[in-house]
Amino acid sequence: MAQGIKRLGMPIAVLLAAALLGLAAISWTTDRDAVRASVEKQIRAATGLDLMVNGAIDVSIFPTSAITLKQVGLKGAGSPGSDTADEPLTVDELTAHLRLLPLLLRRYEIADVTLTEPRINVTRKAQGGSNWTRIVETLARTIKPGIDSPVSFSEIMIKDGTLVYTSDAHGIAETVSGIDLSLAWPSISRAFAATGQFDWRGERIDGALSIADFIAALSGDRSGLKIRAASAPLKFAFDGAIANRTSLMMEGTVSADGPSLRNALRWAGQPAPGTGGLGRFSLKARANAVGEAMALTNVNVELDGNTAEGVISYSNNDRQIVQATLAAEALDFTPYIETVRLLASGAREWNRQMFDLGGLSATDLDMRLSAAKATIGSSRLGRTALGASLRNGTLAVSVGEAQIYGGILKGSLGIAHSDAVADVKAQFQFTDIDLASFASELLGINRLSGRGNLGLAVEATGSSPFALAQSLDGTATLTGRDGAIGGLNIEQLLKRLERRPLSGAGNFRSGSTPFDTMNIAIRFRDGVATAEDARIEGSTTRVLMTGTASVPAREYDLKGVASLVAPNNAPPTFQLPFVVQGPWDDPLVFPDSDALIRRSPASAPLLDSLRERKARDAVKSVIDRLTGGGKKPAAEPVAQPQSAAPTASASPAPAAASATGPSGAAPSRSEPHPESHSEKAD
Repeated sequence: MAQGIKRLGMPIAVLLAAALLGLAAISWTTDRDAVRASVEKQIRAATGLDLMVNGAIDVSIFPTSAITLKQVGLKGAGSPGSDTADEPLTVDELTAHLRLLPLLLRRYEIADVTLTEPRINVTRKAQGGSNWTRIVETLARTIKPGIDSPVSFSEIMIKDGTLVYTSDAHGIAETVSGIDLSLAWPSISRAFAATGQFDWRGERIDGALSIADFIAALSGDRSGLKIRAASAPLKFAFDGAIANRTSLMMEGTVSADGPSLRNALRWAGQPAPGTGGLGRFSLKARANAVGEAMALTNVNVELDGNTAEGVISYSNNDRQIVQATLAAEALDFTPYIETVRLLASGAREWNRQMFDLGGLSATDLDMRLSAAKATIGSSRLGRTALGASLRNGTLAVSVGEAQIYGGILKGSLGIAHSDAVADVKAQFQFTDIDLASFASELLGINRLSGRGNLGLAVEATGSSPFALAQSLDGTATLTGRDGAIGGLNIEQLLKRLERRPLSGAGNFRSGSTPFDTMNIAIRFRDGVATAEDARIEGSTTRVLMTGTASVPAREYDLKGVASLVAPNNAPPTFQLPFVVQGPWDDPLVFPDSDALIRRSPASAPLLDSLRERKARDAVKSVIDRLTGGGKKPAAEPVAQPQSAAPTASASPAPAAASATGPSGAAPSRSEPHPESHSEKAD
């Protein structure tokens, strides 16, 4: 057997040697101009384009069979030696690999073509068409795939290519670099395919393109089309058909998804509104595109855990316009508002950080959105229908109906901006809402309960929440019923002071004041809220208030009169003026000490006898300390009372002294105290 192998090995070696000698001979005797002419003829047959070579020509037969043409361009489309920025196609090196067996017979057939560092320029003109229009028409006339095709190759490789796209109509200039593609040229079948990678805006993209009928697509007729693109910010796929008779038309199924819509928009050159939300997303829809417009039907979109269905349309004529009608079972708006902080840390003052309004100018938006339930922060909404319109940087949000705080909300919100300054206008009507939930979640006040209606019509201008609070203008009306004011027991206070006017306020803030009706009308002017009408009426008490509240400082400065209601609409049996001052979340409420002094049987004769202002002020100071009115005195040694009758030199009882507080009494910080001798005399 070994001898048989040796006998076969000798002829094979002789044949290989003869082939090598033949290739070497062909290499020495090959007419390089003939090879070049044959290659150019085959490329012309495949594309209908004439090459123009401005550089050197290298022909290699052994060990590899190839011809390399340097500095190649297209005849009639510019000179390779001129500025290449205006030429449709220039190639640094065009290498055509030749088939081995035909080469032995002195026939130069191309196996495949490699374009090294090609530069493709596509310029779309404002009046229509591009610098590739005539080239595409030539390709459509020339390509004849099938068994009769004169083309011997079907693969074209692109290495490190660059595509520059310019649109005069839209002012677009984009560059795609690092293009490494493998093109399946339609030499046998009518299909065309391209797979590979390229760089766009700093991201490496894996792409694939498949055209079912390349000749029909070049002619503008309908053809099947598949597109796949995958990158870190976005994955995109289209499966459908394309045609381009009078304008580009595409229809089929489109899908897209990514880890962050905000990053995908930024990568695509679109500023994203706000700073919250717009995270993981996915979209599936039936697409129909004509020219610069696209309609998406059977849309299923997911964003930040929210899922909705409906229709979306997009157009890009003079401006980018997005229109959408979507419906969802449940929506959570918290990611989009959690970065909008109206109050600073500690919730004691308004946030002074400037607004970011840059995302309101990029795209026009018209959206209709409905949901069976929705969440906004800590607020829970039932059935909700709202619309949002964004045009030329002006945002308008209309609430057709929203079930919130156990009632119904309707209204509108408008935001226009100039640079970083926002002009805000709001008009809302809350009907039959739970006042406790409303005051706690929206205003941060935990002292109100009941049900009622709220009407709000305000406007403000500023670059931060604090600036908006300073410029707030408008009106607000609140009507409530069957509720209570927590932390304030007006009835207990009035009955105590009716019996003993100088007994001190006591710890009346531990309870609540029920009411049957509440009516409050407020007018805002430059951040100051003025109570034009404020009435709280219950079965046993009535409260009337006037005064102001500072919206920027979040403080009250109110005066009022509290009355014990007499039966059968008789005049009130007891009335007490009072003052409300301090922060919204913990105001100080203290009675008018002058009224208590005048009402006290023990102090009235004494005041009548004191004609001098100095003595009268001294008596009033002592009574203020007894009742909790007036300003907080300096610390004094506690003295035991010397007489049962109140005098100007009498010292206050220990409990009475502890009942005083800043800006007068601080009843919430005192405990009920034993009656002093003056109380018994009263």
